[in-house]
Amino acid sequence: MSARGRRYRYVGPIDLTTAVQPGCGGCPIGSAAEFDSWVAERSASELAEPFTFVVDTAGVLRLAPRRSEHVACAGGESVLSAGEIGFIREAGRWLVGHVSNHSTGYCPDVSSWSAVAQALDGVGLRRPSRFTHEVVFRSCPDCQECNIVREDYFVCVFCGSDLPDVWNVDSDQ
Repeated sequence: MSARGRRYRYVGPIDLTTAVQPGCGGCPIGSAAEFDSWVAERSASELAEPFTFVVDTAGVLRLAPRRSEHVACAGGESVLSAGEIGFIREAGRWLVGHVSNHSTGYCPDVSSWSAVAQALDGVGLRRPSRFTHEVVFRSCPDCQECNIVREDYFVCVFCGSDLPDVWNVDSDQ
């Protein structure tokens, strides 16, 4: 684990790594000016739905269209967090309307919120105090399948085995 938090490697389907092309990483947003420039280029229909995001290992927020693969947004690299994020304009100012850690490619723990919060604070975007939608990922110790835990039911949907209480998706972490 780095000083900034756990790093998440891509653990999703290998065939989706073909989405990683030279220079394909999401748009880096490291300042309020960069966000203002980026958001000014978006259409109203784009802004009406969430965007794919990652926080790279330098702590920089990277944004891409919603249907982009997280691994492409990250340029194939490890991340500190990943998910979906939506912005709203309120009182003449942009803020985060909703944000989740929903990325089945990186399966970040809910504890990755701290990296997201730091990245958003660095850009000067008002934000919630935590993910507005938390996704709990666990790997089954018996069948090795990745599960999304719903309603605190820690049982593998594939084989019925109990899932661990702590994040365990990437065994090399």
